[in-house]
Amino acid sequence: MHPQKFVLVALLGLSSVTVAAPASGFLSPAQLQAALTARARGQQTFTLINVHIPYEGRIAGTDLLLPYDTIGQNKKLPANKKAALILYCRSGNMSAQARSTLNQLGYTNVRELQGGFDAWKDAGYPLK
Repeated sequence: MHPQKFVLVALLGLSSVTVAAPASGFLSPAQLQAALTARARGQQTFTLINVHIPYEGRIAGTDLLLPYDTIGQNKKLPANKKAALILYCRSGNMSAQARSTLNQLGYTNVRELQGGFDAWKDAGYPLK
């Protein structure tokens, strides 16, 4: 198979990745919307965390607002280090730093909204 076609096939396969499979580490806006819908139906469990500072809005369904630079010191994080966590910020930089901190603390199921809430808005989803 031609290398470029393989990459396209591999990328197309990512569209079916769910929150329960943390391998990629990222969710697209559409995947996060689907996960939020599934969670509202009781089909998925995760904690959605806005790590952006200063506060510029949030995605409906956000569970916690925790600054990326102090996330490791926060007592609101789940005690279960295997709990599914999804982080987002405005563009991805702060969520990447928060994810690194959480991984260092032993959290093993941490994902990020790829492109942050800028990508969320660009995909046509509202920000509160």
